[in-house]
Amino acid sequence: MAVPANTPLGKMLLDEITPVVMVLCTPLVEESCLKNGLSFIQMLSPFCDFTNIDVPVRTASDQPYRLQKFKLRLFCASDIRQSNLDVAKERLKQVITQVGDKDFSEMDLDPSQVSDLLSSPESEILPPWFQFFNKQLVRTLSFSDHEAFDHPVACLLVVSSKDDEPIKRFIDLFNTEKLPSLLNDGAMDPKILKHYLLVHDNQDGASEKATKLLTDMRSTFGQNDCQLLCINSSEDGKINHQDNPWAPFKSDGLPIEHLGCFLTFDDFNGIKDLLQELSSKHIIPYMEQKIRVLNQQVSATRKGFRNQIKNLWWRKGKEETSDTPNGPVYTFNSVESQIRILGDYAFMLRDYELALSNYRLISTDYKLDKAWKRYAGVQEMMGLTYFMLDQSRKEAEYCMENAFNTYLKLGPSGQQNATRCGLWWAEMLKARAQMKEAATIYFRICGEDPLHSAVMLEQASFCYLLSKPSMLHKYGFHLVLSGDHYKKCDQIKHAIRTYRSAISVYKGTTWSLIKDHVYFHIGQWYAFLGMYDVAVTHMLEVLASSHQSKKTQELFLRDFLQIVQKTGKTFEVLKLQLPVVNISSLKVIFEDHRTYASAAAASVRESVWHSLEEDMIPSFSTARFNWLELQSKLMPKRNKELNICVAGEAIKVDIEFKNPLQIPISISSVSLICELSANSEEMNSDANSSNIELQSDENVTSTSTGNINSSLILSEVDFSLEGGETTLVQLTVTPRVEGILKIVGVKWKLSSSVVGFHNFESNSVNKRVAKGRRKAKHSPCDDLKFIVIKSLPKLEGSIHSLPEKTYVGDLRHIMLELSNQSKFPVKNLKMKISNPRFLNAGNQRELNVEFPACLEKKVNVEQSGGHANVNKMLQNVFHFPEDISVQEETSLSWPLWFHAAVPGNISLYITIYYEIGDASSFMKYRTLRMHYNLQVLPSLDVSFELSPCSSRLKEFLLHMDVVNKTISECFQVHQLSSVGKQWEISLLQPVDSVLPSQCLLAGQALSCFFMLKDRRRSSISEESIPSHSLQSDVRLGPQDSSEALFDVSSSPLADFHDCERSYQGMSHQGYEYKVDFVLITKLPKGNVDSGAPNTPLVFSHHACHCSLSSTSPISWLIDGPRTIQHNFLASLCEVNLKMTINNSSNAVVSIHINTFDCPNSNSQSIDATASQSGLPLENQTGWSNIPVVNDMKIITTDALTTRLAKSMSPEILSPFIWSGSSSTKLLLQPWSTAEIPLQICVFAPGIYDLSNYVLNWNLVPISDEGNQGEARESSGVCRGYPYYLTVLQSS
Repeated sequence: MAVPANTPLGKMLLDEITPVVMVLCTPLVEESCLKNGLSFIQMLSPFCDFTNIDVPVRTASDQPYRLQKFKLRLFCASDIRQSNLDVAKERLKQVITQVGDKDFSEMDLDPSQVSDLLSSPESEILPPWFQFFNKQLVRTLSFSDHEAFDHPVACLLVVSSKDDEPIKRFIDLFNTEKLPSLLNDGAMDPKILKHYLLVHDNQDGASEKATKLLTDMRSTFGQNDCQLLCINSSEDGKINHQDNPWAPFKSDGLPIEHLGCFLTFDDFNGIKDLLQELSSKHIIPYMEQKIRVLNQQVSATRKGFRNQIKNLWWRKGKEETSDTPNGPVYTFNSVESQIRILGDYAFMLRDYELALSNYRLISTDYKLDKAWKRYAGVQEMMGLTYFMLDQSRKEAEYCMENAFNTYLKLGPSGQQNATRCGLWWAEMLKARAQMKEAATIYFRICGEDPLHSAVMLEQASFCYLLSKPSMLHKYGFHLVLSGDHYKKCDQIKHAIRTYRSAISVYKGTTWSLIKDHVYFHIGQWYAFLGMYDVAVTHMLEVLASSHQSKKTQELFLRDFLQIVQKTGKTFEVLKLQLPVVNISSLKVIFEDHRTYASAAAASVRESVWHSLEEDMIPSFSTARFNWLELQSKLMPKRNKELNICVAGEAIKVDIEFKNPLQIPISISSVSLICELSANSEEMNSDANSSNIELQSDENVTSTSTGNINSSLILSEVDFSLEGGETTLVQLTVTPRVEGILKIVGVKWKLSSSVVGFHNFESNSVNKRVAKGRRKAKHSPCDDLKFIVIKSLPKLEGSIHSLPEKTYVGDLRHIMLELSNQSKFPVKNLKMKISNPRFLNAGNQRELNVEFPACLEKKVNVEQSGGHANVNKMLQNVFHFPEDISVQEETSLSWPLWFHAAVPGNISLYITIYYEIGDASSFMKYRTLRMHYNLQVLPSLDVSFELSPCSSRLKEFLLHMDVVNKTISECFQVHQLSSVGKQWEISLLQPVDSVLPSQCLLAGQALSCFFMLKDRRRSSISEESIPSHSLQSDVRLGPQDSSEALFDVSSSPLADFHDCERSYQGMSHQGYEYKVDFVLITKLPKGNVDSGAPNTPLVFSHHACHCSLSSTSPISWLIDGPRTIQHNFLASLCEVNLKMTINNSSNAVVSIHINTFDCPNSNSQSIDATASQSGLPLENQTGWSNIPVVNDMKIITTDALTTRLAKSMSPEILSPFIWSGSSSTKLLLQPWSTAEIPLQICVFAPGIYDLSNYVLNWNLVPISDEGNQGEARESSGVCRGYPYYLTVLQSS
C-alpha cells in the first residue's frame, strides 16, 4: 500500500478532519468582499490549505516534529450547527443533478468498451465526482456533539474600518446570543482562541485611519491578536486572474472573470500572510498548549493502575442504567469530553499515537456508560488512526466493523453516521487493493434513500471492475441496479449513463434478457428527454428479441413505433433486424446469352444446362469467335470480370425475410437499392457513380429520378409476416440504358414508419448463372455489378397442354409457342430435350392435326419405312427448318409429342438455341431454357411371355398379362401390335369372353393368349414382304367396332418406340426370337390434370425385346409317317423322312448332319464327336436326350421274335439302319430354312426312336459391325430328339 496520507482516504482525512475557525464579521466587511463576487469566507478559503507550512510541533512528548501540510476550515458562526436532514438530502440531490447534467453533456455517443477501461489507470476509470459526493456526504454530519474535530479551535472576529466604533463592534460580535447553540448548550468550550482582524477597503480611501484603528485594537485586545487586511486595491476592477483560485465559488449569474476582480497581487499576498500567521503563530501553538494541558489532566485522573480501578469501580454502578441511543449527556468540561478533545486535537496535529491511546481510553468508558453513539464514533476514529499509522490492518477493520454495526443498531439516528463510516471503511479497503470487500461495504451502505443507494451501487460496480481478476458480470449487474435507483429518483441522465456503461458488459454476450432490459430502458429514457433519434437507435437493439415473450415483444414494438412517430419523420435504419434478412438465401438471377422461360428453369443447376447445351452451342474450333471472345475484345480489362445483362431485361433477386417475433408485422415498399453509372464514368472513376433514388408510381414499381430519367425500373412488394413466418420475395431491377449497374442492397418499410436498409455482402451472393469464363480470383464486389449492353432479341416460350400430373403411357399432342418482342428477328433455331422418352419434336405438317385421329392407320396408303422425323439430327438435337425465323412481335407454334414413359417425378429440360439477326449485336446467339416438373402415376402393368410351338417351326404362343394399378381409373383396351414386318399376330380367343365389359377396372387383371408367327424368309427377301400381307395388329375391343387401329410404325408412336428400345436395352446372350409389342388403351374421360377435361386420352405401353432364349442358332423338325404296316416276310421296310432346319440368327450357319445305326456305336460316336468339338457338356444340347439301347422299346410277335432271335442279337445287328446318306453338310443363310431328305431301313416290326443322329453347327464369320461384341458361342453340337415310328407286320 502507498503512504496512507497519499491515498484517497488519507487525502480526505487531511481535508475533512482539520481545525475549524469560527468567523464573525460585520455587514460592511461582507459588502467590501462582494465587490469581487465573493463572501469574506470565500475570499479567504483558497489560501487556507498549506502544502508546506513547515511548523515545528511538540504535543505530549518532549520530542518535537515538523508539520508540513496543514489546513484550516473557515465557517460562519451561523453555519456551525448540525444540518437538517431534509436540507442535507436536498443539497446532495443538487450535487448529483449538477454532476449528471455535466457528465451527460460530455458523454460520448458510444460507451467505452470494457477492454479499454481495464487498460486505463484507476484514476481515469473512476468518475471524478465520486470523491466530491463522498465529501459532501461526510460534511452533512459536521458539528456533531459527540465529535470534537468539528468544534471551533479559534474565532476570527472581523470588523471593517468603515464601521462605527470598531472596538465596540469587536466586543459585540462575540455576544452569546449570536454564538452557535453548541457553544451555549455546553457541548463546546466557549473559551476558545480569539483573533481580531480589521479589514480596510482601499477604494474607500487611504489606510491611515485603519492603521490608527489597529493601534487602538492592539492596546485593547493584545499586541499579537490583532491584524490589518487591506483589500480591493484595484481602481477599475479589471484584474483578470489566469488561474482563478475562486473558480469553485462561481455562481450562475456572475462570470468567472469577475471573481476577485478588485484584488491585486498585493492583496493576494496580504491574505496569504494573514492566514499563514494565523495558522503558524496562533492556532497550532494554541492546539499544542491545549493538548499538553489536557494530557496532564488526563494523566492525573485516568492513567495509572489506581485511577483505572477507581474509574471502573465508579462506573460499575452505571451498568443498571437504561440503554438509550445517545447515553448520558457529557458537557465540554467532563473528563470524557476532555479525553475526546485531546484525541481529536492530536489527530489533527498528526500525533496519531497520542490520539490512538486516548481513543482507547475513552472507548471503554463510553461502552460502560452505554453511550453507543459516542462509542461508535471513537471506534470509527480508532480505525482511521490505525489506517494513518499503517498498523494492524486487522485491528483497523475490526474497529470499522464495530463502529458500523453499532451505528446501525441505533436505527435512523445512526444511519447517516453508518453511511460515513462505511465510506471511510470502503476507501480503506480500496487503498489496500481489497476491491471485492470494498464493493460489499458499498452494498451494505445502501439504505432506504434510493439516491444514496444509487451512488453507492455505482461505486460498488467499479470495485468489481477493478478487482483482480475483474468481475464483469457483477460490474454490469450493479450498474443496472444503480441505474434503476437513479430512475426512481428522477435522475434520468445518471440512469442513462450507468445503463450505457452496462452495455459494454452485455454486448456480444448470451445474457439476452438483461441486455434487452438495458437497451429498452435507455431508449425510453432518451425519449423522455426528447432525444428521439438516440432513443430509436437503442430501441432497435430489442426489436428482434425472439427469446422474449409475446407480451414483451408487443411492448417493445409498440413503444418503438410510438417513439418513431414522435420524431415526426421517416426514420432510416441500416441493417434493421425486423424482419431478419437471410443473406445466405440471396440469389441473383440474370440473363446474358442464357435466358429462362420460368423461375423453375432459373433455379436449375448450371451443370445440367451445360451438359444439355454442349452439343448445340458453337465451339471454339467451329467458329471464328463467339460472343465471349468479342466481350474480351470490346471491354477494358477492369470490366472483364463483371456480369453481363441486357437493357430492358429484368435482373431478379430472391431474398428471404423472416419474422423472428411471435407477433405479426407489416412490411411494405420492399425494393432493391441500385446504382447506375455510364460506361465512361465507370471507366474513368469509380467514385462518379450516381446513386439512384427510388420513387413509387401507380403501377407498383419504382423508377429512378434525376439526370437519367427512367433509367431504372424497380419492383416493390408488400407483404405481412405472421409470428415466426418466413417468406421468399423476388425483387427485380430493369436497366433501361447501357452502363454499369450495381445492386447495393434492399430496403423496406416497417409498419409504414421505419425504412430499413440492408447492404448485400457480395461474397455471400448465390448467382444462378455460372460464369465459366471467370478467373479463380476476383473482387467480391463485382458479383453484384453488371455491364448493361444494348437491347437484344429475346425469345419467350411456353408449352401448352403439358400435364402436371398423369398416368404412365399417356400420349398427347401438345404445342410449343415461341414469341419475339424485339424488332430484330431470330433465326437458325435448334432444340434439345433432356428426356426424349417423354417429349419429342413433331414436324410442321402435324401442326393442325386432330388427335387421336392422326394416329390411325391410313387405308390403301403404302407405308414407308422411314418413319423418323426428317428434321432430327445427331445427339438428339432438333433443327428447325432453315427458312423459319421469328420476326418482330410474332409468335411461332411448333407441334410436340408427349409420352409418359415411366412413373415417378419427372423433370424435363428443354433448351432452344437461336441466333440474332442484328449483325452489330454484342451477342451472336442466345439460348432459351425451359423446365417442367410432372408427376407420372402407375397405370397398367403389362408383361409378355413367349413360348415355342412344339409341332411347328416359327410359331409361338404369346401370353399377355395386364393389371390395372390405378385406384379409380377404368381403361379400355384398344389394340395390341407387334413392331416390325416379319411378325404376324392373331387372337386365340375373343377378348369378349375374357373381358365382357371391354373396360379394365381399377385393380382388375386381364390375361390373353395370342399366336405369333415369324414370316421372315431370308435377309435378302425380308424387305420385299408387303405390309398388307401381315396381320401385325390385333383389335382387343369389340370385333365389330368401327374404330380404326393406330399405326405403330409411324410418328409419333414409332419415335417413342425407338426411344424405348434404346432405354430398355437388349440381351446379347444366346440366340433369341426378339419381338416388340405396343399395347394401346384409352381412358374414356381424362380427369388427371389434362389440358382438356373430359376428353378421351390415349395410352401406349411399349414392351421391347421380348424373346425366347436358346443357346443354338438352329432348330429343326423331322417330318414323316408315324405308323407303317409292312410284310417283313417278303422284304425289308424302307421309310422316307424329311428334316426341316431353320436358322434363327443373323449369320450364315454351316451345318453337318451325322446319322448312326448301332445304338452303342451311336452313343460312343456322339460322345467322341462332342469331345472332338471341344465343347463343354452343358453346350452339347439338343431337343431331347438320346436314349440308350436298354431303354429302346421293340415290340414284335412271338413267332417273329423267336426267328429273329436266332439269327441276330442287339449286339450284332441294329433293328434299323439309316439307309440314306450318313453325313450331310449345308450352309444356311440368316433367317432361312432348308429341307433335307432322310431314309431308314427297318428289319422287324416294333416301335423305334429315330434319335440316333447329331447336328454339328458353326457360324460363318461376317463383317457386321452391328454384331460386334455379342457374347455368344461360334459352334456347337445338337443331339437328335425322340421321333417314334411304329412299324407293324401286315396281315
